[in-house]
Amino acid sequence: MRIPYETPPALGREFIELAPEVVAAILLTVNAGWQQADTAVDVNTDAGEVLMTERLRDGMRNALKNSSWKLIVLPGTESRSKSTVVLPDGRTDIPLMMIEVFLRTQEHDPHAIIECKRIAGSDRHLCREYVVEGIDRFASGKYGENHAVGFMVGYVLSGTAREAAAGINAYLTRVSRTGDHLESTVIVDTNTWFSRHTRVKPSDPIGLHHTLLGVANVAGG
Repeated sequence: MRIPYETPPALGREFIELAPEVVAAILLTVNAGWQQADTAVDVNTDAGEVLMTERLRDGMRNALKNSSWKLIVLPGTESRSKSTVVLPDGRTDIPLMMIEVFLRTQEHDPHAIIECKRIAGSDRHLCREYVVEGIDRFASGKYGENHAVGFMVGYVLSGTAREAAAGINAYLTRVSRTGDHLESTVIVDTNTWFSRHTRVKPSDPIGLHHTLLGVANVAGG
């Protein structure tokens, strides 16, 4: 029996833009998910990044049960940066799918990607890792090669979210990348920042939304 597709598959990959309300929905879902995850007894400053991300993923799924937002929170998965890449060259932390985007584009790969990192403004190593192993995965096209925006979550291990953002910006300044600085935003009423990064042409720059979340036992996060 032939499956009656409404339209033939599109050639190539459509560039995925997200409407402002979708971006806000994702940021709100992250924060609602963390409010649930942060109450788990095993989420603390000694927990590993993978455990925190699993708790965040579970919390986001629970938050969406009573929501009208049509987001699907997928497991972490191996990914290919481009269709020409044969073997997976990355592993995304929290991929998201949206039914409307799939119906329009028939794109089976994630429609939005959340990359998660541990962070502390006073820890130069963690600030460097946030950039090199986080931001730069989007800037290089390893993640979200056909996405207009991406998302990052920072698990703040010490100090405040603002101090964490300042630490990331201090690293970017040290490596002469002031144009990549995180800027505070008011998209939602939480600790969120935005940055924009150039990519290899012909791709347009990618915008990154950053949510910096205080970990349990952290004062002032």
